[in-house]
Amino acid sequence: MLQMWHGWFFALFLFCAALVFSNGLHWIVFRLLRRSQQGGPSRSLGWGLHSHLGRPARAIFILTCLFSVLPFAPRQLAPYLGDTAHQTLAIAMVLSMGWFAVGLVYVVEAAFLRRYDITAENNMRARQVQTQLVIFRRLVIAFVLIITLGALLWTFHDERIWKAGTGLLASAGIASLILATAAKSTASNYLAGLQIALTSPIRIDDVVVVQGEWGRVAEITSAYVVIRIWDQRSLIVPLSFFIENSFANWTRDSANILGTAFLYVDYTVPVEELRAQLQKIAASSPLWDKRVCGLQVTDLREHTMELRCLVSSRNSSENFDLRCLVREQMIAFLRDSYPEVLPKFRIASKPLEADGASAAALSVPSKKNV
Repeated sequence: MLQMWHGWFFALFLFCAALVFSNGLHWIVFRLLRRSQQGGPSRSLGWGLHSHLGRPARAIFILTCLFSVLPFAPRQLAPYLGDTAHQTLAIAMVLSMGWFAVGLVYVVEAAFLRRYDITAENNMRARQVQTQLVIFRRLVIAFVLIITLGALLWTFHDERIWKAGTGLLASAGIASLILATAAKSTASNYLAGLQIALTSPIRIDDVVVVQGEWGRVAEITSAYVVIRIWDQRSLIVPLSFFIENSFANWTRDSANILGTAFLYVDYTVPVEELRAQLQKIAASSPLWDKRVCGLQVTDLREHTMELRCLVSSRNSSENFDLRCLVREQMIAFLRDSYPEVLPKFRIASKPLEADGASAAALSVPSKKNV
């Protein structure tokens, strides 16, 4: 009994020693990494090593130490720590390595994105790289999960499992045809995702108009695109839509954009005065990028004249605000300086020239009235 308790105690001691050693080593390594990341922008790695690799690395450290101390277990515990313990540790190690590989994919993505500033004003290249990395990251993670599943099956050294897997693969021909027919939309979205990653018709933070809705591309998944509309709604669009249908992309090559504001005034309006006033309004606003500012007569209607105020901005959001500002201040200028040129209807009246008979008829009362 004492020898048995001694064996259990020694095994428990080895287990605790492995846990303490692995956790201590993990704490030291990632403490140094965290301190380097807090050392300023010049020293910071900025790759998210601790957030993405901290937990899977700890699991690998612990399992490695347990594998190391397992041969030193007493012989009395061999029936309890035989093939079952080895198999359990092997499964846990494969899952931990798969977890670590997924975290490593995120670290590599962060390392690439660190070279591009998504918050910059001209961030077209950064948004393109981010979109491609998001799509490729999901593909690589799916591949890692498949490899992990294969490695997990490889840990079972049993011919019956492999024979069952071969039978499943042999009988999967007809099932694959049925699944391919049922998952046609899923396959098309998958291929559309690859095409979007390679050709970049849309990118993260692109301004698009889809089905009459204006918004920004907030997220691109493996099946759909999330468009954040200006009124804080979300429009969910399948990936295949952007390959098979036409849509407007306002930031395909550049975020610069032109906007218009229309005024409807009387024919007597002094156009040159309004053109000079538009130039003053645009020059005094930080929303104008100093590229385009003009006023033209674009249409003549029955009662009014149409004036188009054309202004440019760095992006669509600033252009919308600038157009609203132009409308407000131009109307205020017309109201204060030229109120007579606001739209009005002209009615011309002429006095009737009544002849003698009609004048007499108007002057003599009728019998009915008498």
